[in-house]
Amino acid sequence: MTLSCALTFDFDAMSVWLGSYKARNPSMVSRGEFGAIAVPRILDLLKKHELPGTFCIPGHTALAYPDIVKRIRDEGHEITHHGWVHENPADFDEAGERANIDKGLEALHKAAGVRPKGYRSPSWDFSERTIKILLDYGFSYDSSLMGSDFIPYYARIDDRFDDKTPYHFGPNVDLVELPVAWVMDDFPHFEFVDKDTYGLSASTKVEEIWTDEFDYAHRNIPGGLFNVTMHPQVIGRGHRLMMLKRLINTFKSRDGVTFSTMGAYVDQWRANNPLDKWLKSGAPQAQNACGRDGL
Repeated sequence: MTLSCALTFDFDAMSVWLGSYKARNPSMVSRGEFGAIAVPRILDLLKKHELPGTFCIPGHTALAYPDIVKRIRDEGHEITHHGWVHENPADFDEAGERANIDKGLEALHKAAGVRPKGYRSPSWDFSERTIKILLDYGFSYDSSLMGSDFIPYYARIDDRFDDKTPYHFGPNVDLVELPVAWVMDDFPHFEFVDKDTYGLSASTKVEEIWTDEFDYAHRNIPGGLFNVTMHPQVIGRGHRLMMLKRLINTFKSRDGVTFSTMGAYVDQWRANNPLDKWLKSGAPQAQNACGRDGL
């Protein structure tokens, strides 16, 4: 069996500074503008290697740079929902969280006429309602949770947890989770945000980490997904883009490796692992199917 590799790019632009960091300083917000400089470079790289990419785009970014979003679409790459302005869903009540989903969908449709089937939460934050809301909107998959590394699973609803009682696992639902990890994200490795993130790592350090993660998955997780998260305003710097070029060549040199969008991978994985069959498979995340509530 093969290992699939998903090259994913969170095209946050100014929204991450406005939403996550609540910045109103023109200098800090301007850091996001480099994302629009970097995306064409990334698209050229993907085109050179004939590789698909997945671009996770907030609605705010789509309205700021509709021509770039159209180019992403026109060159055959996947576009997923990434919030409205990189907001934390847990900061809103249910009506507010749904309104942000609506605004993101409307902006992506206005900019490029797309209706994403995938979702990635800004900064990978969830509320206790997020999975149910994603189901209501008909999303096929999410890529925000961290319950595995290279092995997809069906998400759960209604988990209950505190520091005094045993963890309660809720039922799995028909939303495929493509797990993520901060170690597989370029932002904490490379970015500098005072009093928050002190990255600025050498690209060779990150290249070593990602290559070793890839080699582990390649040797041990047949059929898995190597899911790496990058941000154009981060990875698009010259020395980091050179690192990405080297990584692509390394990944392509391994036997049995394919490159896929997250959406295409999910379609194949879901066909091979329908929910009822998966629940009987003994997967660790299928807690409700293991009768744990009845112990």
